[in-house]
Amino acid sequence: MSIDELKLYRGNDFIINNYIKIKQPSLGDICDYGEQDYFKLVHTLCSVGADLKWQLDDIGIDYTKIPDFELFYTVLAKWLSKEQTRIFFGDVLDFSNMELRYNTELKENVLIQFLQNGEYIQIDKYVYHLIVGALRKMHNFKRNSELPGNEATKMILIEDAREEYMEKINKSQEYESILLPLISSMVNSSGFKRNEATVFDMKIYAFMDSVERTKKIKTADILMQSGYSGFGIDIKKIDKNTLNWLGKLD
Repeated sequence: MSIDELKLYRGNDFIINNYIKIKQPSLGDICDYGEQDYFKLVHTLCSVGADLKWQLDDIGIDYTKIPDFELFYTVLAKWLSKEQTRIFFGDVLDFSNMELRYNTELKENVLIQFLQNGEYIQIDKYVYHLIVGALRKMHNFKRNSELPGNEATKMILIEDAREEYMEKINKSQEYESILLPLISSMVNSSGFKRNEATVFDMKIYAFMDSVERTKKIKTADILMQSGYSGFGIDIKKIDKNTLNWLGKLD
């Protein structure tokens, strides 16, 4: 199943099966949920080993060797209550209430949630990757694919991640909004059709797309003006996709 980006842009839910669909929140929904908790949830759902270097090392797991889905069903899923994930998955799916089973037909581990009507919800590796892929697409997140070149580098990266985390804890800084500077920039950008009130009606995918599209348009304009001024860059040396503001976003 591929992700239909046009339907996401329209604000449609991403439907995987009868029991699993991802509702796309608006900026207003995120604000009401609590932005800090919201992005913690998204990062938890989408985390891979490279995002949890020192945490996994502390419990004896090599972050470079654990597959994404295995990390999810062994470490992450049990911490995701229905109350937390309701904003995406509604009132039925409950990751924290799922059991790990071995599916003999698929020959792999799966998560199972048994329902009162006798049916069950199953998350296998394929479904997991659909969920994570849709969430990353909605929020313009990229998978953290960082891998060390050797064992010594791996240990350095683990300790660096631990120190960075401890520095944040020790500073005890108040949470700084991720969305506020983006919203403020867009509302004050010429050509953006929303104001400080109506922007909160936008779904997260369309908003993040607008942010990236505006950056692409402005970059193309600057490069074209510089190139044709006679005193700037050589346009022939610029990637055509960078100049084509109508093209696909990276």
